[in-house]
Parts: sequence; C-alpha cells; structure tokens
Amino acid sequence: MLAHVHQLGFLMKLLTYRESSTYKLGIVLADGVLPAPVSPEAFFSQGNSALPVLREAAAAGGSLLPESSLTLAPVVPGAGKLLCIGLNYRKHAAESGAAEPKYPLLFSKFATSLAAHNEDVPLASDWMQVDYEAELCVVMGARARYVSEADALNYMLGYANANDISERALQFVSTQWLLGKTLDKFLPVGPYIVTADEAGDPAGMPVRGWLNGELRQNSNTADMIFSVAQIISYVSQYFTLEPGDLISTGTPEGVILGMKDKVWMKPGDVYEVEIGNLGRLRNRMVAESR
Repeated sequence: MLAHVHQLGFLMKLLTYRESSTYKLGIVLADGVLPAPVSPEAFFSQGNSALPVLREAAAAGGSLLPESSLTLAPVVPGAGKLLCIGLNYRKHAAESGAAEPKYPLLFSKFATSLAAHNEDVPLASDWMQVDYEAELCVVMGARARYVSEADALNYMLGYANANDISERALQFVSTQWLLGKTLDKFLPVGPYIVTADEAGDPAGMPVRGWLNGELRQNSNTADMIFSVAQIISYVSQYFTLEPGDLISTGTPEGVILGMKDKVWMKPGDVYEVEIGNLGRLRNRMVAESR
C-alpha cells in the first residue's frame, strides 16, 4: 500500500483543524485537505498502527477542503507528554556560555503551552525577555520502553516544526527552567506532521527561523549533540513514551539570549520556523488581554 501511495504522489502529511468545538484530522494532498476517517484522538492513540487507514483513504480520494479555509489546531492537540531537550546544538551551547551536556537535558511543558500555526502567542506586560527557539519536534508513533538506539526511530510517527518560546528572566529564576518555558501558548507546533518515511534524515535537516522576516537561525540538525534516536532511547530507559507524545529536540544558535545586543521579542513580532520539508510555522506575539 505504501508503494502504491508513493506512485500516486501522495505525501503523507497530516494536520489537525478545528470544526466548531471539535478537532478533525486532515490528510494534506496536492489539491487540498482530505478529512480523515478517524478523529485525531483515535489516530494519535494508535499511532503507527493507524497509518494504513490513512493511506487507504488518501488512495481512495474524496471531497477536499481548501487548506486556506481551515483554522488549524496544534498538530497533536491531546499530547500526553511535551518533552524538550536543552542545549542540544553545539553552537547554541557555545553561544549560551554553557558546557556541552553529557546526557540529554530534559524538561517538560504543559498542554496549555501548545499553540497552532498562525495562532497568536499572548505576552504579559512584565515579560521583558521573550526569546524564540526553532526546533525539530518528534511525534511518537508507538509505545517505547527500554528501546535501543538502533531501533528507536521505528517508534516514531513523524516530525513537525516547533518553537520553544522562552521568557529568559523567568527561566533562570531558579535552576528549574519550567516557569519561563511553559507559559500559555509557548510551544507552537505545526503546521503539519510529515511521516518519518517522507521527512528525510533527521540528522541532516536544515533548521531556519525568521524574526519579522529577518533570518535569525540558520543551521542544520547535523549540529545536534544527541541525535533523535539517542534521545528516544535515552528517555525510554526512564519512563514510557506513548503514541502522540511530543519531543522538541533543541534549538541551534541564533537565539536572542546569545546576542551581545539583546532586543527581545515584543507584541507585534512574528517568528517563523522552517525545518527540512516540514512546511513553515508562523506565530505572532500579542499583548495579553486580562
């Protein structure tokens, strides 16, 4: 079935959109978005085992929706775990004045930090050090516990763009980064998930980020200290990863924190992330309304 879909030119690219008060899963095709025959909740709870259903639906075709007419949601709106890796690019560790970690540096975000492509990110008036971080996000596709590095990529569903937005003053209030990392809407992810077989080599993806159209981050996942496979294997030694869990794998150099003259993000600023062939994630900062 997979070979047949490739022959037809179907790139297995997925998105989640809002319809009234519910979430819908969509298959992105060349001419529009095909509503999937399963809900996002059902699909992401099954992960890789549900992919044949989507491939069959793509091959069969049907009525398409214009992507421009859809209001997108975070690609996995009900993600159980939101894990992030800190200081995982050599040049970013250097610009931060930090030693390269010996093991993946893990922290988490809450579900309320998820945001969609084109969704506004609210900034409180006293958050004065808001920074961007373009990151490759891994979407898990199978239950993973005690997996080896050699097998780790078999447990993935695919990849997405992410922006690990950070409020640096709050981040460094203590040695725990949580406060400055998991503010509302501080993890935009999207606009798509591209399945692992279509996304290419996770160790060779260009990573770029633009602030108000100015290229700020221009690197490659080849600069990662810990590869995607190493991260998945490492995490699985300590707790279980489930289908639909997200792992944001760290940011390269070019963040505001590493600059001599720091001009932090403010309401009205737009940050865009583009990694490999995963599309482009765009979010605007806005003043929080209380």
